[in-house]
Amino acid sequence: MAVNVVIVDNDEELLDKMTGIFRNLDQVCLLGQFEEAVAVVEFVKENQVDMVFTDIVMPDISGISLASELHKLKNPPAVVLMSSIPGFSLEAWKIQAFGFIEKPYTRAQVVKMVDLYQKGRRGLE
Repeated sequence: MAVNVVIVDNDEELLDKMTGIFRNLDQVCLLGQFEEAVAVVEFVKENQVDMVFTDIVMPDISGISLASELHKLKNPPAVVLMSSIPGFSLEAWKIQAFGFIEKPYTRAQVVKMVDLYQKGRRGLE
């Protein structure tokens, strides 16, 4: 079963890179790409999103604030935080994010997060 994914990054180049990675993964259905986190909460409320990959440092609300808002939903998606600032990995742990990827990320790191999610989901079935 495909994993429904949304990506959020205010850096257009990195957003394009993530889009390219997900478009070439058979096990992923890319539902949306956002440059601003504000619209993501409403999108997730209206769509079945399994995972959200989000930058942490963004102009409107941070990826950490976004993850906290998503965590309040009835069926929250798994949130993977991404940043070039390694210290944010501790923040990711504190808010119970699914994972943390340090930028510049690689295709292998992204695939690993999706694989971990799928293994966890299979364990619940």
